[in-house]
Amino acid sequence: MPVVKHPHSRELLHSVRASAMVFEDPESQQLLDYIQAIAPSQATVLIMGETGTGKELIARQIHELSERCEQAFIAVNCGAFSESLAESELFGHEKGAFTGAHEARVGWFEAAHGGTIFLDEIGDLSLAIQVKLLRVLQENQVVRLGSRQTRQVNLRVIAATNVDLQQAVAAGKFREDLYYRLNVASVQLKPLRQRQGDILPLAQHFIQDYCQQLNYAPAQLSQAAQTALLAYAWPGNIRELENAIHRALLVCRQALIQPEDLQLSACPQALGLVSQLPTTSTLQQVLLHWFEQGLDNLDKQLEAEITQAAYAYCHQNQMHTAQLLGISRNIVRARLLKHGLLKPSERRREQQRKSLPSVAARMYS
Repeated sequence: MPVVKHPHSRELLHSVRASAMVFEDPESQQLLDYIQAIAPSQATVLIMGETGTGKELIARQIHELSERCEQAFIAVNCGAFSESLAESELFGHEKGAFTGAHEARVGWFEAAHGGTIFLDEIGDLSLAIQVKLLRVLQENQVVRLGSRQTRQVNLRVIAATNVDLQQAVAAGKFREDLYYRLNVASVQLKPLRQRQGDILPLAQHFIQDYCQQLNYAPAQLSQAAQTALLAYAWPGNIRELENAIHRALLVCRQALIQPEDLQLSACPQALGLVSQLPTTSTLQQVLLHWFEQGLDNLDKQLEAEITQAAYAYCHQNQMHTAQLLGISRNIVRARLLKHGLLKPSERRREQQRKSLPSVAARMYS
């Protein structure tokens, strides 16, 4: 079974990025064949897919299968830069270019000279930076911030995004010429729920990996746990699966993982119904199917399911969850409490927080 692992997988423990991929599912096997075909070329590659599907792993695999494999692979998260910082980070700067620039600094493009640069979340770059990036792709030259001198670079660019760049182009948020310059060879990564043949092999890989890391005896998945893994929708993709296995190994008994150890959902009944539907079903079709089933407290179950999925996707960060759902943090906090989704320690902190105004009122009365 082909497995691709991130070279720094242990450092990704609190990241949303995937740390490993397998190519067991027929769709994944076709993807691997396609990667092997495009890797030897020098073509720019655009990788598209949801967060946690393994875009960086695919980029690294393309690099490893190319003639540049002995040179540097530089991974850059474009979403981590402010607009003012992005130009300096990507293209470098000269001494005195701005306040605090006490010495000249090489940018990521120069650092990747001879090798491959991976630009993750490229859709987050401002239009101004996109113009400069287009020039690099067209002329293979960079100009440091505060300099007029061009510097030649020889590298391969692989970009990735979890947003629809065509829609971004239509909305005026992404340059059309840059989109076509990046999209020479494209890779569309399907979400884990559409690669069911990879779910159990990935789970077995993570079980083996974490048992070795934790110095545990080899563990197994019960048949019921395997069924639960295959029935789950995996909104967080490979990263969520890895977290579920890690958590299950910490709480399971007699080295046998049961469904309750996985803690996959606050709404298992609804997820069971989803698993019976084609993956191409629309949300409206799913809802109509549930209505026909006559589920009790469907509104409450849906709210709990959406809240838990978003909270897990955002790694238990209430502010990020609120931003993802487009609601206030207070509403997120209320829903987490309502559906029992906070840990006991978190619930105690919330209760203490609520008691602070009354305590303060008594102190100053």
